[in-house]
Amino acid sequence: MSNCDLICNAEYQVPVQVYNPPVSKWKSLKNRRLQNWGGIVHEKGLLPQELPPWLKKVTEKVSEESGLFPSTINHVLINEYLPDQGIMPHQDGPAYYPVVAILSLGSAAVMDFVPHPSLRTSPDTSGGGCEDNELNGVSDSGSDKWLNNHRPFSVVLMPRSLLIFKDDAYSSYLHGIRDSSIHQYDGAVNECEAVGPQPPSVSEEGDEAVSSGNGKCIHRTGTRISLTCRLVLKVHHKLFKF
Repeated sequence: MSNCDLICNAEYQVPVQVYNPPVSKWKSLKNRRLQNWGGIVHEKGLLPQELPPWLKKVTEKVSEESGLFPSTINHVLINEYLPDQGIMPHQDGPAYYPVVAILSLGSAAVMDFVPHPSLRTSPDTSGGGCEDNELNGVSDSGSDKWLNNHRPFSVVLMPRSLLIFKDDAYSSYLHGIRDSSIHQYDGAVNECEAVGPQPPSVSEEGDEAVSSGNGKCIHRTGTRISLTCRLVLKVHHKLFKF
């Protein structure tokens, strides 16, 4: 797993191309809205569409500089999160090559990684649903035990950062972002990056990283844009036949 700056200072702001498409290009979900680029992903593969030039430039840079994809990235989801929005813990599924690159722009956020429920060795006694319990318990109180030393962990998604995860982080963990305007990052694997050389500002949107009685927190005040870049290996240039 790596987490580094991809966009230089001159490209600090969210690209205007994100908001150039018509409203119909956006798909509104319960806790965010998104744009789908690259084609339709189906269980049988990808029915491809050409990426716009600006996105192609981004994906080529990610592919070349990471060296982790066997061929050029061909699918991108652009997600827009308001300050109190997130995404439930999930895995990306078998259609994709098992490497994910997430470029973060705008507001900062914390992404939680929780071992897959199949790796839990102690029963869940909290009485809630599986997904909610995983996010609420990401700090790991010690009541849960996990196989093969798997433990929950968090990553601070800083503006302009590129998070890439693969291998065990892809196949054995769920990842998600809490539906909250305040994100705690105590113990995050890149905790020191949340403050940086000039605290407390951590994003161009005016977010703040502060310490309080509840621990170290990021107060999300602006919109976060993420570009989730992935590779679908099976590509079909003709319509699927059933």
